[in-house]
Amino acid sequence: MAKSITLNKGLNIRLDGEAEKIFIKTEISDKYAVKPTDFIGLTPKLLVKEGDEVKAGSPLFIDKYNPEINFVSPVSGKVSEIKRGERRRILEVIIDASKEIVYNNFEKIDIEKASAQEIKTQLLKAGLWTFIIQRPYGIIANPAHTPKSIFISAFDTAPLAPDVDFVMQDDEEFLQKGINALKKLTNGVINLNVNGNYNVSKVFTHLKNVELNKIEGIHPAGNVGIQIHHIDPINKGEVVWVINPQDVVAIGRFFEKRIFDAHRIIALTGSEVIHRKYYKTIIGSSVKTILKDNVSGNNFRVISGNVLTGKKIDFEGFIGFYDTQVTVIPEGNHFEFLGWGMPGLNKFSASKTFFSWMMPSKKYKLDTNINGGHRAFVMTNQYEKVVPMDIYPQYLLKAILAEDIDKMEQLGIYEVIEEDLALCEFVCTSKIDVQEILRKGLDLVRKEMS
Repeated sequence: MAKSITLNKGLNIRLDGEAEKIFIKTEISDKYAVKPTDFIGLTPKLLVKEGDEVKAGSPLFIDKYNPEINFVSPVSGKVSEIKRGERRRILEVIIDASKEIVYNNFEKIDIEKASAQEIKTQLLKAGLWTFIIQRPYGIIANPAHTPKSIFISAFDTAPLAPDVDFVMQDDEEFLQKGINALKKLTNGVINLNVNGNYNVSKVFTHLKNVELNKIEGIHPAGNVGIQIHHIDPINKGEVVWVINPQDVVAIGRFFEKRIFDAHRIIALTGSEVIHRKYYKTIIGSSVKTILKDNVSGNNFRVISGNVLTGKKIDFEGFIGFYDTQVTVIPEGNHFEFLGWGMPGLNKFSASKTFFSWMMPSKKYKLDTNINGGHRAFVMTNQYEKVVPMDIYPQYLLKAILAEDIDKMEQLGIYEVIEEDLALCEFVCTSKIDVQEILRKGLDLVRKEMS
């Protein structure tokens, strides 16, 4: 049964730099990259070498421990570089793109008549299985498992996040086809969660094979982990799959066209961007294509993703595999004398530290400065105010630091990943690296329980 849920906890970080609702189709970038580091828990095994010619949909590497999962090229061209880090860890497989994309063609199957195994096989071959993420742990789903339900969050409440209704307005047909395919993979329901603060887009109201749930609240109401907690909580031994709406569309396009079409719409946001718009690009594209002559100043940070959970990349870096947003904000490599002692009318604060709390609609140009150093991990009750879940984040983090797996399980580690506690890191007086600690705990539990 569809649900309507109101969340009272959380925090909206009011940043300047929202994308204007205009579509721009970008030129094909010279270079694209698939980064094994985007996939948690992956040990890649290369299938190509430098100089090899590839098509869009050609396998580049596989998961060493799940070799049926292919990671494919988003474009056609030549593998120009395999970038490695410490201990020869593979960081990027870079492709010099051809002027026109040549696609691998896959077998056409009828979704209505196909079995779950046939759909899985096709998604694994074509590289689309990598879009499906498993909870707990936030890793690529194990194709041997059957989830108790599937979740799709049709809105994003992160700072400057793209408007999903706007992005999806022309993709209802492929969205439905993708949902029909996913429905074959679970015995439970597909929960499609929409923003209850606004009227539901017609793109979502007419969909079949889903339960439409309305979620009202501020960030992190759009996080699928928060939605799972309130709709179908995860207990030990249970598995739920999650997937982004644009990736559902990619699955629908695949079953219609028999190709891996890696086109994706991203929002270019942030106070340092001159033309903040929506760009139709391709997964793994170089951000230089959309940032060239489009950034003010020369002291900025480029983030693939949002400011809470995104990754810092170079000006010529590549968009992350799962990211639908690129953010550019000022670099915080400066010190401010007695900054805490000033009225702070231009500073955003989660508490009432500065007088800016009296201007609830004001937007702020924030930099990357953490405004202080690491301090003792003290109990402040800050975390509980921004996490709309029935868990105790600070006790969970301390259990992780103590490597007490029993306590971690009791305190809800199976229900969260980094994005769900990202606000804790933002509001933390002690400047604790919350997301890093949580990932260490998730990796430990996964290692011990697998």
